[in-house]
Amino acid sequence: MREVSAFGTPTVVHFCAVLFVSAVLSAPWHRLSSVGLALGICGTAGLAYGALITWRARRQTGYAPVTEDWVWHVALPLTAYGSLLGAALLLHRHQAPSLFVIGAAAVLLLYVGIHNSWDTVTYIAVAQPGGKEPEQR
Repeated sequence: MREVSAFGTPTVVHFCAVLFVSAVLSAPWHRLSSVGLALGICGTAGLAYGALITWRARRQTGYAPVTEDWVWHVALPLTAYGSLLGAALLLHRHQAPSLFVIGAAAVLLLYVGIHNSWDTVTYIAVAQPGGKEPEQR
């Protein structure tokens, strides 16, 4: 279960974050500061969750992450959530550039979720318990 909490669950969280950002930007807000606050909270929560995921990935023993895993499961999500937080903080003063950064962060999280889902499904389909390759038919 440590592997699932380190590599599987975050994928769902990233998809939910993208959905949340989309909902926030689609709502008819009366003040831009409210949008910035909601997105800032999301970015902050994402950074905290990313730190937790890093800790979980280092603690689990059922799988030895390679560089690609650290990039896709840790570095890219932290980059996206950090960018989201930074753009949320600057949204009131620099609206257009901030909105582009927010959009890019959402797309990055979406790509991370797609990649990590595919990576997980492929790993489960190919690897069997005990590290044995599946038999050829």
